[in-house]
Amino acid sequence: MNAPANDMTRAEARTALEAAARASLRAPSVFNTQPWKWRITGDVMELSSDPERRLGVTDADGRLLLLSCGGALHHARVALAAAGWVADVRRLPDERRPDLLARLRVTGRATPDPAAKDLAGAISRRRTDRRAFGARPVPEETLARLRRLIEAQGAYLHVVPDDRVPELAVAVDEAADTEYFDPAYRTELTRWTSRPAWTGDGVPPATAVEPALRRVPARNFLPDGSPGLLAGADHDEGATYVILFGAGDTPADLLRGGEAMSALLLRATSEGLATAPISEAVEVAWPRRLLRRLLSDVGEPYLVVRLGYVDSDEVLPVSPRRDVRETIQIDE
Repeated sequence: MNAPANDMTRAEARTALEAAARASLRAPSVFNTQPWKWRITGDVMELSSDPERRLGVTDADGRLLLLSCGGALHHARVALAAAGWVADVRRLPDERRPDLLARLRVTGRATPDPAAKDLAGAISRRRTDRRAFGARPVPEETLARLRRLIEAQGAYLHVVPDDRVPELAVAVDEAADTEYFDPAYRTELTRWTSRPAWTGDGVPPATAVEPALRRVPARNFLPDGSPGLLAGADHDEGATYVILFGAGDTPADLLRGGEAMSALLLRATSEGLATAPISEAVEVAWPRRLLRRLLSDVGEPYLVVRLGYVDSDEVLPVSPRRDVRETIQIDE
């Protein structure tokens, strides 16, 4: 990569940051809450969490909120690098402002990063695919590439062996039961699956999948309604289940974990894989301990992701996104 060139104006930097912030709005988030805000001032852009969009029951400790915001941060970083911009990134830059998660400053131009361009190209194509995956296995070399990419983001990837997938299924199923029988969770689920179209968030019925026999159960987003997608004839026979994890669960760890989540999902998409994050087992304390046991207690689990191939030509519906005016503030 060429050395950065500083022949840029503040207006050019602001335009680059705005484009990156817009790209970040396609990042995944728990229940599609999109719990982040951007503020752009000249050549600086700040990412803050939006506590009002935290799930008070499903995500009581805010772990998934931080993962979601980390995903938005990585999307923005990728968009900048793909467009040939160099940015200095400071994470958690002000301890007096806990909601301020990152500050990005554009410092110059460089040759567009080919790897970043590949990931950026996957941003608009990525979907959470809740349908069942087919029998085609995920190649070992693909998993090795994903593992290296995750480690470059400061996190780790554990591939669950086939003989331990039943343990994972127990953890997810137990978490799902605990949440299902909690009236407060059901109320929260209903709130985020019956959003008015103008809000541009939540999980609409068109993107939810009907319950079916699976190796690891999929979340039932509409227990009293009619999901728009059928699981299909397959049962995840060739699916690979991976656990994204890190050394700890501090805000800095979880933010990095969210960046790694974004890298994983975008790279998998660019390689033709279908992806589906599974967060139930990290939302409830006891199942989360079961995940730690799957990791041999060497790290803190952030998220489970199902990887595989779908034997269908059906185009998945696009999840809604909030209006940019609600999420991006530009100071003149």
